[in-house]
Amino acid sequence: MRVALGQIGSTADPAANLLLVEKEVARAAAAGAQLLVLPEATMCRFGVPLRPVAEPLDGPWATRVRELAADAGLTVVAGMFTPAADGRVHNTVIVAGPGGPLGHYDKIHLYDAFGQRESDTVAPGTEPLTVDVAGVRVGVATCYDIRFPGLFTELAWRGALVTVVPASWGAGPGKRDQWTLLARARALDSTSFVVACGQADPGEAVSGPAPTGVGGSLVVSPLGEVRARLGPAPDFTAVDLDLREVSRARETIPVLANRVT
Repeated sequence: MRVALGQIGSTADPAANLLLVEKEVARAAAAGAQLLVLPEATMCRFGVPLRPVAEPLDGPWATRVRELAADAGLTVVAGMFTPAADGRVHNTVIVAGPGGPLGHYDKIHLYDAFGQRESDTVAPGTEPLTVDVAGVRVGVATCYDIRFPGLFTELAWRGALVTVVPASWGAGPGKRDQWTLLARARALDSTSFVVACGQADPGEAVSGPAPTGVGGSLVVSPLGEVRARLGPAPDFTAVDLDLREVSRARETIPVLANRVT
């Protein structure tokens, strides 16, 4: 499987961000990718009110992402915001395939950490998600989820050979190192590939405490080896995953089979 990572820097304008999505979809298609992973909050960056920009899954923003995926003949993973019943929003990842929508995931673990309170404005999801992409079972997680190994092992138990992690990682001392360490640890926990795509570092363009990204998107093997890594700026890469590595890793380190429940 060839996967692409589009490390973009989202703005506060969903329409402008769709143009970024269009550009990354074209790059992924030209690179021969079957799967393009974009960051959390692709629809709209953090640090602005989210309820006014939230749209349902059949709204114009998600519809356009599905059109782009269909036209390019690949699967697109992108973060957006959907309305929640209690007046908050869901932090949602949509998975749009060449034949139509494959599913959506509402972030389960909310970022109530490092002085932030995501749960004040975001309602948590409850259900993990796996989807089939080009015959490969793929799990979906979002940003802060990466600190919770149980979700990744559950996705592997559900058949995921690859888990994608759109993110908008918060800046701070040691935070980028933690992001890399956690991606490697979750790959080892689940003996799966981890494809983690974050928002680019906005630098001085965006100020404030909101988690607006540090870059550092990466691809990690089932044995925790970093196979590709981007810097802080907007960037793109495509990586071939040899999925036979998953079965070999699970034979060598059978942590899933040895799990005691």
